[in-house]
Amino acid sequence: MSSNSHSMADPNPWGEIELTSRFSEEMSQLCINQDYSDVVFVVDGVKLPAHRVILAARSEYFRAMLFGGMSESSQNEIELKVPLEAFRALLRYIYSGHMSLSQMREEDVLDTLGLANQYGFTELEKAISGYLRKILSLDNVCAVLDAARLYAFDNLMNVCHTFMDRRTTDILKHESFKNLSQQSLIGLLERDSFSAPEVSIFVAVHEWCTANPDANIDLVVSHVRLPLMDLKQLFSVVRPSGIIGNDRLLDAIEKKTTSKFLPYRGALWPEENVASPQFDSKTIQGEQRSSLLDGDTESYDMERGYTRHTINENNDQGIVVELGAISIINHIKILLWDKDVRSYCYYVEVSVNQQNWERVIDHRDYNCRSWQFLYFPARAVRYIRLVGTHNTVNKVFHVVSLVAMYTANVPPLHNGIVAPVSNVATLEMSAIVVDGVSRTRNVLINGDVKNYDWDYGFTCHQLVSGMILVQLGQPYYIGSLRLLLWDLDDRNYCFYIETSTNRRNWELVVDKRSEPVRSWQHFTFSPRPVVFIKIVGTYNTANEIFHCVHFECPSQDPAYLLAKKEGDKKEKSSSTQTISPGGESPGEKNVGGAGAGGESSKS
Repeated sequence: MSSNSHSMADPNPWGEIELTSRFSEEMSQLCINQDYSDVVFVVDGVKLPAHRVILAARSEYFRAMLFGGMSESSQNEIELKVPLEAFRALLRYIYSGHMSLSQMREEDVLDTLGLANQYGFTELEKAISGYLRKILSLDNVCAVLDAARLYAFDNLMNVCHTFMDRRTTDILKHESFKNLSQQSLIGLLERDSFSAPEVSIFVAVHEWCTANPDANIDLVVSHVRLPLMDLKQLFSVVRPSGIIGNDRLLDAIEKKTTSKFLPYRGALWPEENVASPQFDSKTIQGEQRSSLLDGDTESYDMERGYTRHTINENNDQGIVVELGAISIINHIKILLWDKDVRSYCYYVEVSVNQQNWERVIDHRDYNCRSWQFLYFPARAVRYIRLVGTHNTVNKVFHVVSLVAMYTANVPPLHNGIVAPVSNVATLEMSAIVVDGVSRTRNVLINGDVKNYDWDYGFTCHQLVSGMILVQLGQPYYIGSLRLLLWDLDDRNYCFYIETSTNRRNWELVVDKRSEPVRSWQHFTFSPRPVVFIKIVGTYNTANEIFHCVHFECPSQDPAYLLAKKEGDKKEKSSSTQTISPGGESPGEKNVGGAGAGGESSKS
């Protein structure tokens, strides 16, 4: 052998031999091959030879079947009632680890998904599910949805639902809609975001009922939202169909004519701002309307860049945004004019028809400033109305920007007020330091807890005559706070802390007037709505000034956060055992007990 000839099995410089592809190729030659075969599967009358030891090594299901004492373990031929092409594909995967999904018919791919689920090939399940997500189309989405529901693939179901939400009208007209299972159809009809004219939904459901006479017709049609149709549609389309009884028809008419809030459907665009020109949204009421939805949150001053309305006692003025279509939203973000320290009070209402309005945010009793991060239970909305009720400077309500969307990232809420888990006493969350002396404004809430010395990096006030006052951007449900007292020597401080929503009525939450303390201080108290936090120093062992380096709420003390996280896990576990599905949503969960228990010692 010459010196420059090498075997394919020669090791690389690291001493590793890699022949995986060759091994897979040679193993795959045994697939459906009589050589050394010791078992035969009979599928649709076709005999498929196989090898027990290979099947058992690749699948616990086959291991139990062929070596676990089941009747099949002593049989040379085993008949299986499974789809032939799918089983062939699965055998090839078992022997080679390879499957070419793009070369298979879609129905065979779905059948193979079922076999992967049945025989416990979890990685194959995930791979097929991922492939189906990529090839969704009008022609196959109904079949894929049925498969996803049958095998409990929640992620794949969600992808199918999202696809069908976006193409509702086309789906209703597609021939495959009639082939949907009853469970999948009901699941679609229950979705607020399966949005199309209700009469179109009814016509498609009627055709489905005709194609599926053995189904529970009454149960299916009960999920059609009859009150959303007008009287002409109810009498000319629904009544002649014969699948809706007169009593149910009369009930729908009564609900339509007497109810203020009907179960509307709407488009769902998760994490997309639907209050934008791209979605054909516009401002239809208010002065200087063009500024509100233009997306510019930088170029505004005393004269331009905002939309406004006059504030009066009747609250009959307002700013109204019309979305391009009825949309499902649960989050509104607005930027109040903030070029000075003024605050506003306001409320937000939503409607589908401008006749019946529902108040989703009520901040009439809270002083708010700058960016507002607002959340409420998801609902169908076409119109959004902002009504300012107070301005601490004048009688005009100014809004620079408005964003509306559906988001999955809803924080805990208590009576509609955000109960934050992260620090909201920050510049990013629109907090400011209203009172207190410092070389740099807002140094108290800039997050820097390291760069401070004898002259810089703290906020202070003269004992007896002063205070430090922090204003949050909006009301938050707060039950803890933490601060860092100036600690570059051994001095101690006494102080107390009060909270308020309006700077008139104050509640004492921390009292350290008789207990000198130093450095980091962490406190918990009975949670409550908070906008203003007043820190008043009463004693300093070194001089007549109170110094504070850092303030945050809720407290971000590591030990406290860890204990709270563990407590929340236990509470969630307990809730899942006692609350049935369809109950209170996480966004509306009452967290009033979190953080209760009075003041704690310093961390």
